[in-house]
Amino acid sequence: MVVLVPALVMLAVGLWGVVRGNVWRDEGVTLQVARRSLPEIWRLLRTVDAVHGLYYLLMHTVLPADAGELALRLPSVFAAAATAGLVAAVGARLARPRVGLWAGLLYAVTPLAGQYAQQGRSYALVAAGAALATLLLVRAAEHPERPWPWCAYAAVSTATVLLHELAGLLLAAHAAALLLGRAAPRVRRAWAGAAVPAALALVPLALVSHRQAAQVGWLRPPDGTAAVRLLREFTGPTLAVLAAELALAALALCGPWTGRRAGLPLQAVALPLLVVPPAALLAVSQQWPLYHARYVLFALAGGPLLVAAGADRAVRAFAGGRGRGAVAAAGALAVGCVFWWQFPLHRGDRAAGRGEDHAALAAVAARELRPGDPVLYLPLIARRVPLTYPDAFHGVRDVALRTSGAASGTLYGREAGPAELRRRLAGVDRLWVLSEAGPLRGAAGDRGGTEGVKLAVLRGEFTRRAEYVTVGGALRLYVRR
Repeated sequence: MVVLVPALVMLAVGLWGVVRGNVWRDEGVTLQVARRSLPEIWRLLRTVDAVHGLYYLLMHTVLPADAGELALRLPSVFAAAATAGLVAAVGARLARPRVGLWAGLLYAVTPLAGQYAQQGRSYALVAAGAALATLLLVRAAEHPERPWPWCAYAAVSTATVLLHELAGLLLAAHAAALLLGRAAPRVRRAWAGAAVPAALALVPLALVSHRQAAQVGWLRPPDGTAAVRLLREFTGPTLAVLAAELALAALALCGPWTGRRAGLPLQAVALPLLVVPPAALLAVSQQWPLYHARYVLFALAGGPLLVAAGADRAVRAFAGGRGRGAVAAAGALAVGCVFWWQFPLHRGDRAAGRGEDHAALAAVAARELRPGDPVLYLPLIARRVPLTYPDAFHGVRDVALRTSGAASGTLYGREAGPAELRRRLAGVDRLWVLSEAGPLRGAAGDRGGTEGVKLAVLRGEFTRRAEYVTVGGALRLYVRR
């Protein structure tokens, strides 16, 4: 019951509004890569997105060929539900059942958890792996002489690291947990041995992804504002909830740290999990920008555990051991009030289009384009729209494309060089241009390259005849002067 209720609540939150009629651009990458064959995926990972390699392989296995929004996001929904249940299991094992219940429910109603539960990306799965690895660490520390928990921990932590290399920060959090919890030397030695497979798996992945670092070139060194924003995302952005949760977490950290059974105290597990991965990534990102909140989503689990432990300490101080069932129900009701208080944030996440609406753009294309029509994508990454919604562009002619993404081992294909592109455009009198507003500034700076040629030819030789603008993009018809 303690595990099942939070899991079901998270499942309901994740399924609420999961189909919104639009696929976010990174989700579109998941879709188009999952549709490729295994050799094509392997070719892609050698040039880009190696950090998501295992996730793409999993999605290639589970997604049907005609997968839509629901199928794309269901793995993340189920992973988020599992995470809420695992957080509850950790709290119940380290403290008492009501602490686990409250922690799992609090995780389930946190807007950040709901947001990533509805994304067809790896982050919710990483969070589930991290929560399971943490539970296995707790169990293994109680009986260090038993080999199977350590073997299970090694397997789960390795798989989690392979889902996303920055999940390697989980190992640092667990090392800190053993130090804070004053684990016995044999426990620390057993953990070190179990962590070796994950560390070894991390090395080649880090080396390959380092060569692909241009993918995160848009990230900038985070400042103090980023840390405050992450704190508010972990608790819930509303000030009242933030203040209440910080007070309860501080109460949990005051006084003696004790657990239900021999092993690690809850505070020793939850505090490093919450603090170490974000703090380490924020620090490293001052020199090598890698920080984004989604990369440390798995650290969120530490917050609800501390808050629930603080609430339990407050209840025991005032109510003692009276009415345990009523107290547990009252705490669950309080979490329900937190959800109600932040309900507009949940609803906003489900209505937001992230500044783009590729589905609307594809719908315009399906209505206006005819088989054989020449289409130019400006810039190249605008090709993600037809890759996400291929039926809307069936039969059209991609003027600039030289080699498809699947054949070239890239996400969006390789285009003809500037001279070849000019020759191709010279034979076109009527041209459709699909563009994305934001990246056009970069295209304008590429005067001698392919993107610059696209703009120069359009401005010098064509006149715009029609325009269909959507959120974050447009489809325009040009005719030769």
